[in-house]
Amino acid sequence: MQAKTNDRVKVHYKGTLQDGTVFDSSVGKEPFEFIIGEGKVIPGFEKSIIGMSAGDVKTVTLAPEEGYGPRRKELCAVVARSRFPETINLRSGAKLEVQSSTGKSAQAVVLDVTESEVTLDLNHPLAGQELIFELELIEIL
Repeated sequence: MQAKTNDRVKVHYKGTLQDGTVFDSSVGKEPFEFIIGEGKVIPGFEKSIIGMSAGDVKTVTLAPEEGYGPRRKELCAVVARSRFPETINLRSGAKLEVQSSTGKSAQAVVLDVTESEVTLDLNHPLAGQELIFELELIEIL
């Protein structure tokens, strides 16, 4: 039996970047369980499982468009430093949880800090990256 859209599957995976850095893995943990087509995982990951049978192993390389998308300049913003509480240690590389004017929260990385401004990057940390996944389909439920 091969995995198809709407199947609930259990998968072991290891995700790495081009330089070999592991960014996520289920190795040594419970297999990752999801329903193909629900959109709860990145598109290329889902598509890569389709057609696999239990016990199959493969390695796939996903372009940014199949993963977390390309880096988008419009997701970088310059904000007045005065909008941040003085208790927050603003430094380049710091990760912050920020809220939009609509109240939606998002993760941001501080790119630059000056006396008057803070530059934030709201892109996903893996946006613009080619992702390599080692996949093993454990079970189709």
